[in-house]
Amino acid sequence: MEAIFLCLISLVLRVSGITEGDALYALKSSLVDHKEVLQSWDTSSGSPCIWFHVTCNGDGNVIRVDLGNGSLSGQLDSRVGQLTKLEYLGLYSNNISGKIPEELGNLENLMSLDLYFNNLSGPIPGTLGKLQKLRFLRLNNNILMGTIPMSLTTVSSLEILDLSNNKLTGDVPDNGSFSLFTPISFGNNPLSNNSPKRTPDSPSPISPKPLTPPTPSGNSAIGVIGVIAGFIALGVFIASAIVFVCWRLRRPRAHFFDVPAEEDPVVHLGQLRRFSLHQLQYATNNFSNKDILGRGGFGKVYKGRLADGSLVAIKRLKEERTHGGELQFQAEVRMISMAVHRNLLRLQGFCMTSTERLLVYPLMVNGSVASCLRERTDGQSPLDWPARKRIALGSARGLAYLHDSCDPKVIHRDVKAANILLDEEYEAVVADFGLAKLMDYKDTHVTTAVHGTLGHIAPEYLSTGRSSEKTDVYGYGIMLLELITGQRAFDLARLASNEDVMLLSWVKELLNNKKLETLVDSKLQGNYIVEEVEELIQVALLCTLDAASDRPKMSDVVKMLEGDGLAERWEQWQKKDIICGEQNHSNFPSNNWIINDSTPGLHPEELSGPR
Repeated sequence: MEAIFLCLISLVLRVSGITEGDALYALKSSLVDHKEVLQSWDTSSGSPCIWFHVTCNGDGNVIRVDLGNGSLSGQLDSRVGQLTKLEYLGLYSNNISGKIPEELGNLENLMSLDLYFNNLSGPIPGTLGKLQKLRFLRLNNNILMGTIPMSLTTVSSLEILDLSNNKLTGDVPDNGSFSLFTPISFGNNPLSNNSPKRTPDSPSPISPKPLTPPTPSGNSAIGVIGVIAGFIALGVFIASAIVFVCWRLRRPRAHFFDVPAEEDPVVHLGQLRRFSLHQLQYATNNFSNKDILGRGGFGKVYKGRLADGSLVAIKRLKEERTHGGELQFQAEVRMISMAVHRNLLRLQGFCMTSTERLLVYPLMVNGSVASCLRERTDGQSPLDWPARKRIALGSARGLAYLHDSCDPKVIHRDVKAANILLDEEYEAVVADFGLAKLMDYKDTHVTTAVHGTLGHIAPEYLSTGRSSEKTDVYGYGIMLLELITGQRAFDLARLASNEDVMLLSWVKELLNNKKLETLVDSKLQGNYIVEEVEELIQVALLCTLDAASDRPKMSDVVKMLEGDGLAERWEQWQKKDIICGEQNHSNFPSNNWIINDSTPGLHPEELSGPR
């Protein structure tokens, strides 16, 4: 009969043409959305897979609806039972009233049902006993009435059951899966028996028989009886401990009770995989300090190994989530995932809970450009000159893609050697793009807080907070100087030699003094082509011009690195610099290794770095 009923439901759905989008929209219509968390649920926008709080599998079926803590009221529409592929339904911590729909019993693939902390009334539907894949059932802290359905005892997959803090009456079932749960699961209900009855296979405590008063000559008997009683008490304790340990092993750790989706190892949001906090804690040995790959302005990065053996880098964002930020966070994560290019680090997945936001990337085995330049051990060879040229071109291509091929364009806002990673072939991969915007999800103004690293920040960004693609160009120019010199963009150690702590000013001073050989990274031991070094320096200086409008676009930088247009661009800037110098005493130092010493009107003055 059950199979016939399900077939009839399926037939009705096909005939009526009801889609998953229609079912979800019906749910939206039955709820009162005080905070507009369902604003993206619009049937005219196409597939519900692009709606917030909805997750689909690879076949486009809705498998997850997560509306916990959504400030929702109203009632549950019965048509939610038409989401037959649904595996997780979370509507916890809202103000939803009315009855739990009987139609939820049609969700044959459901593994987790979380309706706790609402105002749901009426009975627990007996149809929930048909959910033979159900592992998590949390209906606590409602005003549910009636008896506990005996049909639930047949759900052998149940691992977590919480029916506490309701108005349930009758007896607690004493068979099936219910024998595994403690009285806590049923607490604060007017049930006639708040603890599960013992099954025949359950160990029962053994009470010693009453002892007769000892006779004066019975001291030896008292001792024997005391030993026997002690053994009996020990046996009871051991049996109870075994039962408790088995129960704890069967149940997931309470630490993860508030983390949805840990029961589903493969959950996807569009192109992304949505990980549970449990999975990422396991992958990083509970975020062990031993697994930290690096620390930055956005948080810590951990090395992790997933259950399938693949190595990943997990970025744990340091800012706590704020109310209302989930929609924007998901939008920005999805935007980042759509940027696909050989020279961009691919976002593999994410995790989002009430307290955590994490991003998961494939691990780049050769680390960052910064680590390869400055943290190599004595046994490791330095980056050679051809590798540095490839890194310069590859990272430029990645940034040009972000600026010109993404809609909307993506501004990195923290371009530096530490954010350029290297894959197995030492191909440059731009990382952390979009994170600055991601961390500003709660801001609505065009001008945002300055994100970046001292020595890499463009002057106009530092002074006004306004970023553009030209701020990325400036950071890229500083990164080129890092590649050439092996030096840090800001290094107090240079003060010991009475040198400028800002890399750009230090480079310009050496160029004015015609010390090219001092400028180039000593680790190269002279194994470079002087003309190529000069060309790369020219590109770097063009990228770090004080006026943003004078800097080239990243697409132009790519062309110059490929041998097209650098000479013309540099000559054009020379002429403009001469004119500006004659009129305004230019702030930029002359580059005497290229410009003739007799060039009139040029006054070499050091920059003090970004300001």
